[in-house]
Amino acid sequence: MGAVESTEGEREPLLAPSPPEEHRAQPVNSRVYGRRWVVLILFSVLGFLQGMVWNTWGPIQNSAKHAYQFSSTDIAVLVLWGPVGYIPWLLFVWLMDKKGLRVSLLLTAFLMVLGSALRSIPLTDLQLRRWLIHGGQLLNGLAGPTIMSAGPLLSTTWFAPDQRATATAIASLVCYLGSACSFLIGPLAVPAPNDTQIVNTITHWDPGHIRNRIDLVLYTGLCISVPFRTTELGVIVVFFLAVLLYFPSRPPMPPSVAAASQRLSYRSSICRLLSNMRFLMIALAYSVPTGIVAGWSGVLDMILTPVRVSQVDAGWIGFWSIVGGCVFGVAMARFADYIRGMLKLILVLMLAGASLAATWFTLTCLTSLTHLPSTKATLYTSCILVGIFINSSIPIFFELFIETVYPVPEGITCGVVTFLSNLFTGLLLFFLTFYFTELSWLNWCLTGSCLFSLLLILFFRESYDRLYLDVFVSV
Repeated sequence: MGAVESTEGEREPLLAPSPPEEHRAQPVNSRVYGRRWVVLILFSVLGFLQGMVWNTWGPIQNSAKHAYQFSSTDIAVLVLWGPVGYIPWLLFVWLMDKKGLRVSLLLTAFLMVLGSALRSIPLTDLQLRRWLIHGGQLLNGLAGPTIMSAGPLLSTTWFAPDQRATATAIASLVCYLGSACSFLIGPLAVPAPNDTQIVNTITHWDPGHIRNRIDLVLYTGLCISVPFRTTELGVIVVFFLAVLLYFPSRPPMPPSVAAASQRLSYRSSICRLLSNMRFLMIALAYSVPTGIVAGWSGVLDMILTPVRVSQVDAGWIGFWSIVGGCVFGVAMARFADYIRGMLKLILVLMLAGASLAATWFTLTCLTSLTHLPSTKATLYTSCILVGIFINSSIPIFFELFIETVYPVPEGITCGVVTFLSNLFTGLLLFFLTFYFTELSWLNWCLTGSCLFSLLLILFFRESYDRLYLDVFVSV
């Protein structure tokens, strides 16, 4: 499990050649700016909103079926629009590489504004309303390639080497935090159809009442107890304007030697990635479990309904599993910033924990066969542990990708792996549209994906080309 250097064939000159004496006399000037945190916050809030819009329907699928006459296929397709938005991923990656972060994020925010506006149009024609909701979810899905793959590019462009992993974790995990808030907001604001409590003489299971509460979620995006309600669409518009007014692509001076170094061209980068077997190995190790978990968590309410878990409880389970993964992921990324060169060991421990937790959850859901106790506590614990271990591994994977294939640009590298992750999410949800009567196979897919990823990481040879450049050249 020790680190090894990449071969000569995998490495190209990273800086313009210069005599050793001259190089030592004129080191690369670098500086970090306080405004980097403003840039990170703007990017992270857009990621949060994109994740929240994507995961609107899964946590309230029972209510949506009752109010809009959605079928199980409709719910799966609404979640599927996220991965479908990755079909033109090469275009977004090219735009990020050629035009920089500012142009890419402006386009992303504009797509989010259009998507949120479409699905918020109040129509009485339910059939037309369903089409607009699907269209809005697709436009929000098209914002995904930039949101999910630009985090490492932002951290390298703006942050010093001892803060890169932490910045990557924040930028790449906050969209999952938005999904977690959907698990909380939806079930709390929208009554389940089996709730017969009467409030103001209106039963909660009345379709018109449920539809009004769903509209409140679409318009609000915040808990209804907030004194001054800010609409979800309005929040997205505000941050679109903020990016329009201030979001530079890069700082005046680079924060590190790696940020100032020459990178491969777009075409050369794609060819390098597709021909690098070590990269393809860890790309599969990342994309299979994260893609399966994304699809699995998007329909978690459907998975837990057969074991008599209510819509609200399923929402809380999904919420804490993602929040736990985000918090633990940032903590582990901060640890990786202090203890460099240990990314593989961290991933092995995380994936081993994920494999055990997924196996526990799968067997617990099959209590009629395994006779394991199926209580709220066991389902909470096992499901939350799956989310913690899988989601927290994402920024560690991203950092390992960049180290392995440097000097391939960060946006291109992460664009490829996030496309693969969404491809597996799409495949899972595609099969779900046909096999939705019995869902235990989803849990077995989750367990198998974690074990498969652990096996690939165990046989992976790590290298740290970018870290080598920052440590030795900067000295």
